[in-house]
Amino acid sequence: MSLTSETSTDLLDDVFRLLLDAGASDLHWSDGGSLHLRVNGFLELAEVPESVSRISFDELTTHLIGRDNFATFVERREYDGARTVLGGSRVRINVFFKRGRIAWAVRLLPSEFFPMESLGLDLDICARICELKQGLVLVTGATGSGKTTTLASLLHHINRHRREHIFTIEDPIEYVHESRECMVSQREVGVDTASFHEALRSVLREDPDIVLLGEMRDRISMDAALTLSETGHLTFATLHTSGAVDTISRIISAFDSMEQGQIRERLATNLKVVITQQLVPWTNREGRSLCAEIMVSTKAIRAMIRDGKERQMLSAIETSSDEGMTTMNKSLADLVKRRLITQKEAGLYSPDRDSLKRHFEVPQLMRSV
Repeated sequence: MSLTSETSTDLLDDVFRLLLDAGASDLHWSDGGSLHLRVNGFLELAEVPESVSRISFDELTTHLIGRDNFATFVERREYDGARTVLGGSRVRINVFFKRGRIAWAVRLLPSEFFPMESLGLDLDICARICELKQGLVLVTGATGSGKTTTLASLLHHINRHRREHIFTIEDPIEYVHESRECMVSQREVGVDTASFHEALRSVLREDPDIVLLGEMRDRISMDAALTLSETGHLTFATLHTSGAVDTISRIISAFDSMEQGQIRERLATNLKVVITQQLVPWTNREGRSLCAEIMVSTKAIRAMIRDGKERQMLSAIETSSDEGMTTMNKSLADLVKRRLITQKEAGLYSPDRDSLKRHFEVPQLMRSV
């Protein structure tokens, strides 16, 4: 069956409607394989729409990503992109080969920005971040932990309350920010710039005030983030790390040993906040909650970074709740106390199960009463 542009749009809409109707975050489908949806963190088998089942998967993929992109995909064996579907919903698309067959991984992006109040993060910390004039803010965590959503919410708030130039380098653009009080310039790698590194080289000449770099993948992007922060810009970036300690170590280790002393000094001076987050499914599978570790740059934290004493940071975070800091275990324990997850389930997401147990121990004084 040969597809017209109009027909292909209708068929793709049938597929994407599965995501919306199921309240799913992700869709996974491969040529000749089953279609799965991820709902509240769990994969569920879904039925392929009959209208689509008669269409060649190659042809459907061609219409999903475009004919020119399909030719490039066949050559490179990978494709990353984003598009608007169903009249306004936006999806992030990864197309790849597995065992010689084409496969899709599609993530549905919320059609509206989450208000900061609904993120599940400390609202005071979010407000303080949005008021920063300069410095580096890192949002870290595993794939699918909501990093992009958190950053989009923060930028959306800034866009409505400040009069500055927000500049982003993204691969691909996921959330589209229209200029409000701020002027917003979003550049997509492969569309608006040849490469991430090319965009980094020119960003300072484009008069930004606030810069979103996306993921810091290597030494070059980490150095660029520090340089932007040093030169008076509020800079946002992400890392796939499991906590503040891991984040600091990852950045330092990306540089040669001869440079690491200088990098520690630059990081201590410019790093403002590290938020590490994960989305934890509820016991009843009816939703998920965001759990986070938050580290704020204080005099003590800055000294630990300079002196290479990252291992002491977790203790400092635990005892600095008055500064807005919190540990992942404290966040998990709060979910248990709210009866959204069990203590056993909390242990599956805990970076330190022994430490987590202490949140549920009855103090000796209370046991003796």
